[in-house]
Amino acid sequence: MSRNAAVARAGSEQALAVYQELRTRPGATFDEAADRLDLSAEERERCRDELVSLGLTAPQDPVAVVDPDVALLRLLRRERDRLQERLAATSRAHTALEALAGPFLRAGATPRGEIEVEIVDDPHRIRRSLADLTDSVRTAVHFMHTGSVRREELPGELAQDRLWAERGVRVRAMYSRRAASVPETAQHLEERAALGVEVRFASVVPMNMVLADENFALLPTDPHDLSSAAILARGPGLVRSYLALYEYCWTAAAPYGEEEAAEKGGDGLSEQQRAALLMLASGIKDEQIARNLGVSLRTVSRLLSEVMHELGAASRFEAGVKASRLGLLDGEVAERGA
Repeated sequence: MSRNAAVARAGSEQALAVYQELRTRPGATFDEAADRLDLSAEERERCRDELVSLGLTAPQDPVAVVDPDVALLRLLRRERDRLQERLAATSRAHTALEALAGPFLRAGATPRGEIEVEIVDDPHRIRRSLADLTDSVRTAVHFMHTGSVRREELPGELAQDRLWAERGVRVRAMYSRRAASVPETAQHLEERAALGVEVRFASVVPMNMVLADENFALLPTDPHDLSSAAILARGPGLVRSYLALYEYCWTAAAPYGEEEAAEKGGDGLSEQQRAALLMLASGIKDEQIARNLGVSLRTVSRLLSEVMHELGAASRFEAGVKASRLGLLDGEVAERGA
C-alpha cells in the first residue's frame, strides 16, 4: 500500500471513530470527541471536512449527527439533481449545435469550389504548394518576379518548364528589368525562352505572384516584405481578380528581346522615367518610388529631374499637370502642339 493510500485510510478511520464517538455521546462537542481520540489540529480538520462532505454532520453544527441512511439518501438526491442539471445543459447545447449545423451554417458557408483563402507562414509548406503545381496545372501558369530567382532554384525551374512544354501548358514569366542585368539570370531567361516560356520585363513589378488555371494564386501578405507570410487562394471567384492585375502589368511590360527598343516610349521618356512619373502623380513618396523601382533615392531624384526637363516643367506639380494634359498618365499620349 502506498503512503498516500495509508494516510487516506488512517484519515477515514479517524473520521469514523469521531462519528461513532459523537453518536455514543449525545451532546458532546466535536472537539470533545477529538480530545478523547487524541487527534492533532490537522487530523481534526481533516475529520471535520470528511464528515461534512459525506453529509454525516452539518457544516454549521458539527455536533448535529445525521444517520448514515439519511446521509446516503441526501447524497443520492444531490447527485440526481446535479445529473439532471447537466442533462438539461447538454440538451440546450445540443439544440444550439443543431441550429449551427443546419440552416445557419449553410447560410454562412462559402462553397469550397468558389473561394478558399489561407495564410501560410511556413516556407516548406509554400514550396510544397509550388511543387504541386507541376502535376496539377492543366492549361496555363503565370509568374511575376520582383527580383532574380535564387541560383539553387534555376535547374529545377528549367526542368519544370520542360514538363509543362511537353504537356502544352502555357507559361508566362514577368521580371523586373534589373533582373536581366545579372549575367546568370540573363542566361537562365534565355534558356526559359528557348523552351517556350513567354518572358517580359517591366520597370515596376508590384509583387511576387504565381497564378495557375484561374484557380490557384500565391502572393505575399506584404508585397514590400519578401519574408512575409503568403496568401494561398483557390477558386476562380478570387483568382480571376489577381489575373486581371497580372494581365494589366503584362500588357505594359516589354517582350523578351524587345526590352531595349521599349526603353523609349516615343514621347521622349524612358519606361523607367514614365513609371516614376506615374507614381509621383499618384502621390507616392520618393522612398516608395525607390523601393518599387529598385533604385536609390538619388536615382529617383535624377529621374524626376529628367522628367521635368523633358516636359519643360519648373516643378514636380507642373510636370504632373503637363503629363496629364499630354495623356501620359492614362496611356494616351497627346500631340505636343501649342
